[in-house]
Amino acid sequence: MQNTEQPKILALDFDGVICNGLKEYFQTTIRTYQQIWLDKNQDNLEVWANSFYQLRPVIETGWEMPILLRALVLKYDQKNLESNWHQICSEIVEKENLNKQQVMSELDEVRDHWIKTDLDNWLALHEFYPGVLEKLGQLLESSTLLYIVTTKEGRFVKQLLKQQNLSFPEEHIFGKEVKQPKYETLRQILKKNQEATSNLWFIEDLFKTLKSVQNQSDLSEVKLFLADWGYNTSKTHQIVKEDNTISLLCLEKFSQDFPQWIKT
Repeated sequence: MQNTEQPKILALDFDGVICNGLKEYFQTTIRTYQQIWLDKNQDNLEVWANSFYQLRPVIETGWEMPILLRALVLKYDQKNLESNWHQICSEIVEKENLNKQQVMSELDEVRDHWIKTDLDNWLALHEFYPGVLEKLGQLLESSTLLYIVTTKEGRFVKQLLKQQNLSFPEEHIFGKEVKQPKYETLRQILKKNQEATSNLWFIEDLFKTLKSVQNQSDLSEVKLFLADWGYNTSKTHQIVKEDNTISLLCLEKFSQDFPQWIKT
């Protein structure tokens, strides 16, 4: 699907599109694991970092991260984890008498405590993808209205962008605090900018989220892009390539010449 025109509105996810939060995910996961499993493997969890990064795309919600690390510690085959994650996750939860809500609470408490006691260290674990900040700067100077729609708390997005000296309009950042699906936020953005109703583009790294937008009949004109540099797999890339309603976007294309809307 080729797109050469300039969008009036561009909405982007944050983690997995603008910012790489994998290091933070893993370090928060380690700390949570150490709260849940008191076994001899606790001191050597760093060895699973690369495997965790590669498998992060299989996770749909944050509470699964400690379960993924547990699966790696238990030596589950990596290809099997990629193909059958939900089954393996349920298996571990059942075998070890875990409770989804408790794991989620542990994870949230670990992260909240870290943020309260050492915010600078927590923020430092977030890295921006190459060329993305420069592209955002260009977009902010263009006629395109730029929004961030994320499940990360808006206050952290604002702090991370401020650290990079990027002056992003705060009222255009919709984070976890809005407590609603992304498609509802896109709907609100369109309502606020009614003159651009048929010209909104949305870049996201989770295929499931893009499909949820696609399932909204009133959002059928929104152009959808899967960021292939984010938390997704080659299997998902293939699905998108065969789907003419969603475009697969690479980082080089986005950061350098996607789309050709900035006129010099």
